Amino acid sequence: MTYSKEEKAMWLEDWAKSGKGAWTYAKENGLIPQTFVTWTKKKEKEATEFVEIKPKSKLKFQASEILIEKGDIKIHLPYGMSGNELSSIIESLRVVL
Repeated sequence: MTYSKEEKAMWLEDWAKSGKGAWTYAKENGLIPQTFVTWTKKKEKEATEFVEIKPKSKLKFQASEILIEKGDIKIHLPYGMSGNELSSIIESLRVVL
């Protein structure tokens, strides 16, 4: 049997509300379980597809430093420092603070 997009959407919506497994739901509603499981997988794939959003204009902001604040203490670090340098500074701060 062939189902329209609207019919598939109706079955999928009803299934989602049921809280049942796809296989069980299909059997209970006279649908072919393998077919219904395929519908659920397609629906899941559509819902999780990555969509890239590109900005309309290029950002011209460029950071020159990183600011770390804790209470009254403010530490300015140059942007682009290595991970090892940053780890070393943070470790030193743990001892001091």
